[in-house]
Amino acid sequence: MAGDLPTYYFRIRENGAVVFKVDTENRQRRIEMEEIAVVNVKNGNIKPHGDRALAADERAEIEAWLQERIAVLAARDLDDILRAVDHMNLTTQWAQSKATDAQLEQVTDRLLLAMHDLRTVLVRKKADRLMKDENKAAE
Repeated sequence: MAGDLPTYYFRIRENGAVVFKVDTENRQRRIEMEEIAVVNVKNGNIKPHGDRALAADERAEIEAWLQERIAVLAARDLDDILRAVDHMNLTTQWAQSKATDAQLEQVTDRLLLAMHDLRTVLVRKKADRLMKDENKAAE
């Protein structure tokens, strides 16, 4: 079992992770985890635990995990949005074919406001991208 364990364990938190060094090479053959750092995914900060100074290989391992975690979270964000598009289509089908008047009354205003807000943001962002592209073409 000891050979299968990674050298580092990352306990995921909302904004990153707590990093532990895994040790199984002790007299009791127990798994010991020493907290070595805290990582913040949003700003990229790596803060050593207590007075500990991170070794170069530890920092490299943490930075590699950080880059991988950022990529995983970005992919999840995109997947969530694509699922939202699917859900909007399912909601449209529900409203057209299954919803009762009472159900539509309950959700219509909230849906219309959310869709209006989303449309406003998307149109503004699209216009910004088009203007940026036109400026690049003019240069």
